[in-house]
Amino acid sequence: MSPRWAFVPIHVNVLRSIGKSGDVTTTARTITTSVPARLDRLPWSRWHWTVVIGLGTVWVLDGLEVTVVGNIAGRLSEQGSGLSISSGGVTGLAAALYVAGACSGALFFGRLTDLFGRKRLFMVTLAVYLTATALTALSYSSWWFFAFRFLTGFGIGGEYAAINSAIDELIPAVYRGRVDLIINGSFWLGAIAGSLLSILMLDTSIFAKHVGWRLTFALGVVLGLVILLVRRHVPESPRWLFIHGREEEAEELVTLIEERVTLEKGAPLPPAKGRLVIRQRESFGFRDIARTVFSDYRRRAVLGLALFIGQAFLYNAITFGFGAILTRFFGVSTSRTGYFFAVIAVGNFLGPLFLGKLFDTVGRRIMISSTYLLAGVLLFGTAWLFGDGRLNAVTLTACWAVVLFFASAGASSAYLTVSEIFPMETRAMAIAFFYAVGTAVGGISGPLLFASLTQSGVVGDTVLAFSIGAGLMCGGGVIAAFLAVRAEGRSLEDIAAPLSVTSADPLPAPAPAE
Repeated sequence: MSPRWAFVPIHVNVLRSIGKSGDVTTTARTITTSVPARLDRLPWSRWHWTVVIGLGTVWVLDGLEVTVVGNIAGRLSEQGSGLSISSGGVTGLAAALYVAGACSGALFFGRLTDLFGRKRLFMVTLAVYLTATALTALSYSSWWFFAFRFLTGFGIGGEYAAINSAIDELIPAVYRGRVDLIINGSFWLGAIAGSLLSILMLDTSIFAKHVGWRLTFALGVVLGLVILLVRRHVPESPRWLFIHGREEEAEELVTLIEERVTLEKGAPLPPAKGRLVIRQRESFGFRDIARTVFSDYRRRAVLGLALFIGQAFLYNAITFGFGAILTRFFGVSTSRTGYFFAVIAVGNFLGPLFLGKLFDTVGRRIMISSTYLLAGVLLFGTAWLFGDGRLNAVTLTACWAVVLFFASAGASSAYLTVSEIFPMETRAMAIAFFYAVGTAVGGISGPLLFASLTQSGVVGDTVLAFSIGAGLMCGGGVIAAFLAVRAEGRSLEDIAAPLSVTSADPLPAPAPAE
């Protein structure tokens, strides 16, 4: 049986506004659609894997980028590397510029994503990343390297807004939590690859000093090109289409997806329950967005900021000084720190992988708050053990891996949270804003603060760095325990009604603003 039996036709009403002179001044279209319900009732299929691979693998690139730069810092400062730059300049200034670029790119492309669509922007942002990374590999001076680190971050930041909004709008509600967490956690697969790749590329018996580090960036470009080829087959979000006056495209696209899934499963789909009545608008101004996020949903705004700031500081407390800590306090060779980082990267990826399903079953509030609190408490314990001289390089790395097992699931849930708790029309911009603000507070000031603390060689300074990250992570967990939204298994339109909605039938009443 064709899935069209569940098809609900679009009903369009044209509403004309009459000006003072009696002339028609504007035209608004009101439609009735079941597109969200039809998408959410789909079983998992090969088509969904296409979406995950095409969109989610970009985090592997981000992890590769960040890790490679951290691991090649020592090489770039050496004579014969081809650049005149200090190790501190790479781990401090270059890292801060990359994060600054990511924050700027998120805000810039986030607004464009809400205006012009998810697909158009996630193609553009990947192209920006590829170009900037290729030009980083060709760096001939420090200013060139710094400039294109900023632009690489600019492209990656745009990816966060475009990709997270697209994924959440295409993945069925019952799978949304685990899929989002695992995709964001795949950053650490790139980190593992970056750590191991840097060991190979920095081996001067294989590659010259001025060649190896360039090849690491070149390989990132190759991986990005492969992702670009897959991404061409990922469609525009039907949810974005019907709100922006392209309801016929949305219906045709969802019907095509239904046909593919039905053919794969060999059975008809269950009926889609629920329709929305939408008054279409081409765009929403910053005033509408700001009022919605900070007035109508101000409790959720506090939640988003707390989650992003907490995870940013915890990660900076560990990752921006891990190499210096191992080298200064435990005598680990700089050529071997990549192995230790690969271990904590594995812990980071396993967290979302094993805990992700619980965010859809046990629930968002319990899992978000518990992962944040556990990570913070465990890092406090690590700080105490380190300060008391009870750890060596191996046991400290083991402690970090356990801390980050929980922290990674929590950090990934921050992206999930801000991408699902605000209305459709503000989604990409909301992701961009909370990512930019949280990451700017923790990701720009963090590297500068923690680099100075962890590289001072003073045990107390490193304990302080750990404690700052742990304290802010615990704070995020406490706030989540009170404010996190129970979004598991619920339609995005149920969690936060679109600004364009005029009625919903027979969907449950939209979640009240918090």
